[in-house]
Formats: sequence, C-alpha cells, structure tokens
Amino acid sequence: MDEIKLKPIGIIHSPFKKPQGVPIQPSGARGIKGHVEVFPKYLEGLKDIAGFSHLILIYHFHLAKKASLSVVPFMDKHPHGVFATRASVRPNPIGFSVVELEKVDGNILLVKDIDIVDGTPLLDIKPCVPQFDFSKVTKTGWLENAVHELAETKDDGRFIE
Repeated sequence: MDEIKLKPIGIIHSPFKKPQGVPIQPSGARGIKGHVEVFPKYLEGLKDIAGFSHLILIYHFHLAKKASLSVVPFMDKHPHGVFATRASVRPNPIGFSVVELEKVDGNILLVKDIDIVDGTPLLDIKPCVPQFDFSKVTKTGWLENAVHELAETKDDGRFIE
C-alpha cells in the first residue's frame, strides 16, 4: 500500500503550551477554552458549522515520540496494546477530541472542553451527531476500574520526545 500524506487544514490553540499537565480527555477538560484556526483557503468548508453544538476535531499528535505497540497508559500501571488505549504513540499519531462549539468568527472556531496542546496541527473537523457517533457501550476493558480517575489525571509527558 502507498504512503498516505495528509495536510493540516488549521491549527488548534489552547492554554496548554506543553503536553505535561494537559487533561487526558475532553471530559477531563470541562470548561477549558481554546480556539481552532482554520486556514483561510478552507473557509468555505465551515459553511453551516455553527448549527452544531459539538465538533469532532481530528489532529496530528505532532509531539508524540516514536510509535510503540505496547504502552503503559495513563490511569494504569500495566502495559497494554496501543490499540486498547488512547495513547499518542501510535503507528499513525492521530488524535480526536469532541469539543463544544461556542462561536464561529470567520475562520476561527471558539471551543471549550479542549484537551489539546497549543499549536497542534488540525487534520479535519466533523460535526458530532449522537445518533451517528454513539452506541450503547457495554464494556470498557481495562479502563472499567480506572475511569473514575479521569478528572484528576493529567499528561505527565511520558509519550513525548
């Protein structure tokens, strides 16, 4: 298979200047505000986005260290396969976050519940639609006994160069 090349469509801005201390999921970042700067050449693609309360931001983990297939994730002390985690050290370092859209100002999207490092390259935006995106989840694997730690868990830098 050929290599896939992606081009950023914008830059994500947040109060987090480095990974250490960043909440590890949007639900741990309640109320934290940031903004998404979409490059002007993609402005037309934002038509009608203001009609959605939440967006899925897809981005490149540009600060992640080399990929690993086994990781000790946040909220656990034991190694797991990277695909059973949300760690950034993936074969394709792609992340996603569901954020609340507060306002659209031209090519700037004002958002909250942001758990992303300032300056992160934005790859795509999708509207979040519960009927499309969420199913009844019945199992949460190894996280079942750790998910209560989410609000207090912050990035400690273990996955960056």
